[in-house]
Amino acid sequence: MGIKSFQGARKQQNTATVAAIKVSDFMTRDLITFKPEQTVEEVIQTLIKNKISGGPVVNSNNELIGIISEGDCLKQISESRYYNMPMEQHTVENRMAKNVETIDGNMNVFDAANKFLESKIRRFPIVENGKLVGQISQKDILIAALELKGQNWK
Repeated sequence: MGIKSFQGARKQQNTATVAAIKVSDFMTRDLITFKPEQTVEEVIQTLIKNKISGGPVVNSNNELIGIISEGDCLKQISESRYYNMPMEQHTVENRMAKNVETIDGNMNVFDAANKFLESKIRRFPIVENGKLVGQISQKDILIAALELKGQNWK
């Protein structure tokens, strides 16, 4: 008695590469940004109100100069308590991460996924001509993966 296959005839695999899906197709363009002179307390209020975990810091020319995260704010709270210092005097500029790794908006989203895994960073800003134009997060990559389900991921 032979084994019968209930699998229908397979469609010919399309070997053509699916159009590269770029980071810029899934990045957030409408960003909540912070200014270097803002207080850490203002940042905390903004993070909570908008349910975000951090954001880019830009100067008056919309040039990326840093990133501030919940972790940076927590560090500030902890040190303020430890040294018994008021939080009001601490600015974003004193607390932000200044060495910010960016990502190219033309990068394929799957290469971006690997970059997230390698770096353990939660978000990457996208800069064009020196100006902040967007941000891609791990969640944006997950959304892209769901939308592209069933396509050849190349």
